[in-house]
Amino acid sequence: MSQDNLVVEKIKAQFPDTIEEVVDFRGERTIFVPKEHIKVISQFLRDDEDLQYNFLSDIVADDYLPEFPRFAVSYHLYSIPQNHRLRLRTWVEDPDDGPETVAAVWPIATWLETEVWDLMGVRFSGNNALRRLFLPEDWQGHPLRKDYPLGYEEVQFSFNWEEIDKRKPYAKD
Repeated sequence: MSQDNLVVEKIKAQFPDTIEEVVDFRGERTIFVPKEHIKVISQFLRDDEDLQYNFLSDIVADDYLPEFPRFAVSYHLYSIPQNHRLRLRTWVEDPDDGPETVAAVWPIATWLETEVWDLMGVRFSGNNALRRLFLPEDWQGHPLRKDYPLGYEEVQFSFNWEEIDKRKPYAKD
């Protein structure tokens, strides 16, 4: 049995009816589970002798606005002894009611969850270290969300330079 199939079968045996969907794309397997089960499934994947997903390489979030649920949180796992990768994914409807922290399973999750909160606004329950990591403390909003307002300056070309030059904030003499 391949490692991909072994993972699915072991999760099904240990946690019946928790797998919502299994997606294989370009040689990568993604397993969708309810957010209420993320922590216990993560603990199982790390501790099972045949699986040993002992390395959490990343946590990311995607914004599917205008779809509902809006957010998906992905946990990128790697088993060093088995040389195998897996993506565990969950849907999040309300960013303030996100999944439980997996910092007790993989301590690096504290920082990875803080990054997701800072840039996307998904809050992880039980993670008391959520704060601004990349942005200033007084920053408003989460810039990787699709509804975050874009800030830009129009590019100056030879045909529009006079119009742009009128709006530039030059120093007063």
